[in-house]
Amino acid sequence: MTTDDAEMEANMDLLWEVDEIAKLIGRTPRQTFHMLKKGELPAKKVGGRWVAERGQLIRFFMASAA
Repeated sequence: MTTDDAEMEANMDLLWEVDEIAKLIGRTPRQTFHMLKKGELPAKKVGGRWVAERGQLIRFFMASAA
């Protein structure tokens, strides 16, 4: 596996469901659900389930903290 392949795989680490996203961002599932519904987080609804890329969420919060 090349460095680019490893980086792409790490970037595609998907979090499925509100509970998993909430754990990563340090919010309750209820808070996270409202943030998702309002479009405040970089995530999408796929087949009725929320999904987000771990790396994208981390970059989103790092950028907003700067």
